[in-house]
Amino acid sequence: MSGRRTITGSAALRPRGSGRRGAVAVLATATLALAGCAGQYSGGGEGPLKGAEIAFGSKDFTEQKVLGQIAVQYLRSQGADVWDQTGLVSSQAVRDSLTRGDIDAYWEYTGTAWITYFGHDKPIVDPEKQFDAVAKEDREDNQIAWIDKAPLNNTYAFAIKRSKAEELGIDSLAQVKDLIASSKGKDLTFCVESEFANRPDGMPGVQRTYGFKAPANRILRLDTGLIYSQTANGTCTFGEVFETDGRIKGLDLQLLKDPEKFFPPYNAAISIREDVLEKHPQIEEIMKPIAAKLTTEQMQTLNSRVDIDGVLPDKVAREWLRDEGFVED
Repeated sequence: MSGRRTITGSAALRPRGSGRRGAVAVLATATLALAGCAGQYSGGGEGPLKGAEIAFGSKDFTEQKVLGQIAVQYLRSQGADVWDQTGLVSSQAVRDSLTRGDIDAYWEYTGTAWITYFGHDKPIVDPEKQFDAVAKEDREDNQIAWIDKAPLNNTYAFAIKRSKAEELGIDSLAQVKDLIASSKGKDLTFCVESEFANRPDGMPGVQRTYGFKAPANRILRLDTGLIYSQTANGTCTFGEVFETDGRIKGLDLQLLKDPEKFFPPYNAAISIREDVLEKHPQIEEIMKPIAAKLTTEQMQTLNSRVDIDGVLPDKVAREWLRDEGFVED
């Protein structure tokens, strides 16, 4: 067993929370411990990060895997020894891994931190002010720095099959309340991820903001990938999606407008342990041009390469880095 993040003893397996969240954190901890046995740091060589050891993680959905692989591969090209911890479990599990020091950095979203981790009820609508507020609070309270905000905004949205939207005459969440109350509303279904069903920035908040209450048996919990396909084939009337997802265009879905701006800005940025950034401050400048290229439209394209074309995330990341001139073959 090697590596500075080896986790041993019963204390390492003690849940930080209770119930399902605690169980997920335990699973992530066990996963990291197993990975540590293999000594997964690799890369290195010449470059501005020569001698640096960085454990870089990600959550387990397509965009996170692609973003994580972009960072892992580029940091290695800059001389760092990187432990690839991409594809971990839930948001909370990856966040806990960062705050414990099991990983050093990963791409996180400003809205997730502000609402889910910090417990604020209201998002800050302006993306720059939201980023600044998240960065300030996390540095002061948790010694976590936020650097290199990308333009991409992977906020939540609800989508509907385009032909179904025309049939129902709906293009906005503000119309859902009246639609549910109408004769057309008895068969409406909402398909969401399990995590989204209970998060304060998820289904409960949407219903509260827009004044409707969907019957419990009409809220279906599905895996992320199924939501898109089941919305496209009409099984789900409304599907919870992410705006940067390539399947929106590929499956001819229509996003519902969010006039109340309920969904916070979800700009991606690298959250990194402050002690690691202090030791290797060049990480911020090295990753800045990478982040600047990652727009919402660009991320849709990258995600579609995985979810529509079936290309593996590490290959998508490698091709993008090459095509943008960051690395050579």
